[in-house]
Amino acid sequence: MIVSASRRTDIPRFHFDWMIRRFEEGFALVRNPMNRTQVSRVSLAPDAVDCIAFWTKDPRVLLARKDELDRAAPAPYFVQFTLNAYGADVEAGLPRKAQLLETFQQLAAALGPERVVWRYSPILLGGPYTLEHHLHWFETFAARLEGSTSACRISFLDVYPKIAGRMATLGLTSVPDAEKAALATRLAELGAAHGIAVGGCGDEALDDAGLAHAGCIDAALVERIAGVQAGRAAGASQRGVCRCAPSVDIGTYDTCANGCVYCYANPGTASEAHGAAEPWRLRRYDPASPLLCDELGPDDVVTERVARKLPPAPPRLF
Repeated sequence: MIVSASRRTDIPRFHFDWMIRRFEEGFALVRNPMNRTQVSRVSLAPDAVDCIAFWTKDPRVLLARKDELDRAAPAPYFVQFTLNAYGADVEAGLPRKAQLLETFQQLAAALGPERVVWRYSPILLGGPYTLEHHLHWFETFAARLEGSTSACRISFLDVYPKIAGRMATLGLTSVPDAEKAALATRLAELGAAHGIAVGGCGDEALDDAGLAHAGCIDAALVERIAGVQAGRAAGASQRGVCRCAPSVDIGTYDTCANGCVYCYANPGTASEAHGAAEPWRLRRYDPASPLLCDELGPDDVVTERVARKLPPAPPRLF
């Protein structure tokens, strides 16, 4: 089983203590976001977990407490580090880019470049954020990250109904379909010039650009770092064009304070202007609770989620 921590929130930044506690106790409870009384008990024991995929925009806590994580983690892990070319009007709660670039380099030095994947996602347009802006800053970032990562994942903004109001208020839009392939092709060229393979996930336009078929949770990467054969079919909860290996997410929606206006995982009512208001569920954060920013209620039904170890990867001859 691959554990995702998490598409729904920034666990390494905001919930590190909870995560360590879950690893130490060997399980987490995860509420079904579509059926609130349905709760899964997810084993986090070494005999259940093959690999862990962390998602974050600021891994300074993880970096500072890496030794603690290494002792507690039940399986090998890698980090997906999102670094975009947006200002505080779009990503209100993040440090300055210089700090994030330095953190990226330090994390790569600590883990190895293969275990730190750069995410440039989502790509959106509006105001200062033109195609030229993205090309300039992507190349700038790629030059700084040369030698610190070998892979980048890109995707384009999907305007979900819950974020449409925020996008309209700020004049932000998705990239027109007719321009996606050309932009993706150019980004791939810029990345390759600095030893970074740019791949895409979740958009058919990326196929037209000739980008590598690579998921965010990439089966080939999981096989290399964990020695297991990860399936390449998208998980049941992901979009049909998703190329990610199946995983189990242990996060909770509405628990991230990064303040990104494009984020579908926080409520549209948080702040229509800037998306920077602290999600209300953060007030319920308890590192000792098996549910992230939540607790069991009298009507909840807890069921054990079946965890299947992945088969060993075949020998690598080259």
